[in-house]
Amino acid sequence: MKKVIPVLIFILLVFTCIPYTKIFASDHKQRIYDFAALLTEEEIQELEALSNKYSAKRNTDIIILTTKNTEGRDVVEYMEDFYDKQALGYDQPYGNTAILTLDMEHREVYVAGFYRAEKYLDNDRCEQIRIKITPDLSSGNYSKAFYSFIKISYRYMGIRPGMNPDNPFFHWMFQLFISILIAGVSVGIMTYNTGGKMTVNANTYLNPKKSKIIQSWDHYIRSSVTRHRKPSNNTSSSGGIGGGGGGISSGGHSHSGSRGSF
Repeated sequence: MKKVIPVLIFILLVFTCIPYTKIFASDHKQRIYDFAALLTEEEIQELEALSNKYSAKRNTDIIILTTKNTEGRDVVEYMEDFYDKQALGYDQPYGNTAILTLDMEHREVYVAGFYRAEKYLDNDRCEQIRIKITPDLSSGNYSKAFYSFIKISYRYMGIRPGMNPDNPFFHWMFQLFISILIAGVSVGIMTYNTGGKMTVNANTYLNPKKSKIIQSWDHYIRSSVTRHRKPSNNTSSSGGIGGGGGGISSGGHSHSGSRGSF
């Protein structure tokens, strides 16, 4: 009996430590793959912490991938092969993933979503994200662009698919304004109802039997014509040359996407 007790205690300690081991491992999961060496060590740590925080909130890995050499592959193919090789996913291999790929060799950027991210970050939303971060990429503000990608991806994935995530209705300042407006109208109505009614109006001192219109007239002053130049259809996007869309990796994993230059 004395020999059994230490064994039971050991087994209990092992099973007690397993959950903490998993949590520790998940907190230190790599999500920033800066093969192009665009970031400092401090920036990588900050982005890792940010991605870890928002990935957990959406049950989706938010990945940053940069490279200086795609080994002859297209940026989309490079991203797909990386996803297949690394078996990316938040809670399982080949799972929910939002990924930003930066090809420094050809100056191309690709935003994609797998599984849950494919649903919430469809082609249109991927394009919106890409356009938003492209100015910072073009200016060399890579850390800022990656920060924006993580935050915007998180925000978009909190909005039901099929709705415009940039609608002012979803912005907190707009919602605050509406709340203040409703509160102001409510107070105004209550104030009006508690005050006395006005008994004097425009007809109080008017004698309808003796009052009449003496005369009326119209004066033509002038007319004016305003000309506007018809806008050209050959306008370029602020996000660089865009296009592309989703696809399927060689491993059979479907994804959404938007590509462009910077």
